[in-house]
Amino acid sequence: MALIETLNKIEAMVAGARTLPFTERILINDNDLVHYVEELRKDLPREMKRADEIVENEQKIIKDAQAEADRILRNAKEYAARLTDEHTIMKEAKEKARTLMEETQQQQRDIMNKTQENATKMQGDVDAYANQVFDQLIRHVTSTFQGVQQAETGLKQALSVLEQARGQMNQARAQQPKPSAPVPVGNKGTDLAKL
Repeated sequence: MALIETLNKIEAMVAGARTLPFTERILINDNDLVHYVEELRKDLPREMKRADEIVENEQKIIKDAQAEADRILRNAKEYAARLTDEHTIMKEAKEKARTLMEETQQQQRDIMNKTQENATKMQGDVDAYANQVFDQLIRHVTSTFQGVQQAETGLKQALSVLEQARGQMNQARAQQPKPSAPVPVGNKGTDLAKL
């Protein structure tokens, strides 16, 4: 980075230099130029060393990548060989699975037939029990509904009694005499008499 900065400074110095009249020559401060050349001489070995390190790192990365590629290729070949061996095993396993599936399906059919027979036998008992439960529910709901109707009648009667009591209370208030307004007592009457 220092090398590039120094070159940029030299370039800026040349670009900003004055030209001699009627010539294509430019005037440059030789002290500045010497200073920049010294910086280049000092930074160049360091930059070259860094460039060598970068090249070495790239070569190491390429070498590691090649080794990784070789390892992946070797693993792929081994995997392909295992797949060939496993193909025979898979074929035998599929045959066993097919046989097991057929036996399972037959057992399932047998269980379904027995279940159907048992369900048919139990259906009559279930229907009778369901009818009994429905009858009990209907009786309970009817009894509850009658209780609600009785409660509603009682509430209406209580409401009627409350309305009558309120009417009687309002009537009693209306019949009570209203108190007369007090006569103000003070010095105002006396002052008027004096005038």
